[in-house]
Amino acid sequence: MTAIMGILNVTPDSFSDGGRYVDVDVAVGHGIELRAAGADIIDVGGESTRPGAERVEAEVERTRVLPVIEALAARGFVVSVDTMNAATAAAAVAAGARIVNDVSGGLADDDMFAAVAPTDADIVIGHWRGHSADMYATARYDDVVAEVVAELQDRIAAAATAGIAPSRIVLDPGIGFGKRGEQNWTVLRHLDRVVGLGKRVLVGTSRKGFLADALEGDPERARRDAATAVTSVLAAEAGAWGVRVHDVAATRDALAVRRAWREGV
Repeated sequence: MTAIMGILNVTPDSFSDGGRYVDVDVAVGHGIELRAAGADIIDVGGESTRPGAERVEAEVERTRVLPVIEALAARGFVVSVDTMNAATAAAAVAAGARIVNDVSGGLADDDMFAAVAPTDADIVIGHWRGHSADMYATARYDDVVAEVVAELQDRIAAAATAGIAPSRIVLDPGIGFGKRGEQNWTVLRHLDRVVGLGKRVLVGTSRKGFLADALEGDPERARRDAATAVTSVLAAEAGAWGVRVHDVAATRDALAVRRAWREGV
């Protein structure tokens, strides 16, 4: 079974749903909806990582995410925290998060791996080359797949040095982070190389701009959700452990069709 991570942005400026869930009760309600739609994990984020986004203070981030994490964890949901801040990660785990989802792979905060190591939480290590404000300045590769794989290997080694057991590590190839359109498609076509590193792999393509390239530039969110569901199925076929999405129901249905195709109803 491919895990579905449902996205819950409690930010005013996320690229797709910014501002919709800044109220704690509304955010918790949406988390409940995501779980009912089939999400295995609810990923709560308090800082936008859309291209061009500016950083927010860690204290502000914690004010946004901790009440939501605590409320959802109290309901028995598996919750992850989407953060690049070590202090936020530690506080989120104390509030009930079971996974730390760091798109920077520990590069944005040198204390991240040390903060996660003594906990029981798993950590998602993303491939990353710089903050959102100028992420495309580093989108220069001679061989994007080989470089993504090598840089993820370096982060695995750094996590191990900090005391994080290999079984707790999930890898994310960082689709959309420091990668332009065709570079994202190239990484996805060779996702087996990331899977070959021997860790669980999480793929996040949801509603990202590069999908519009395949839709003749159409920006409509509804069409990007359909494209996201297709990429989720293809990621599962390539061996991904999980997919991170906004539209949980569409992804659940797409993965169910894949399962029926392979195994029968």
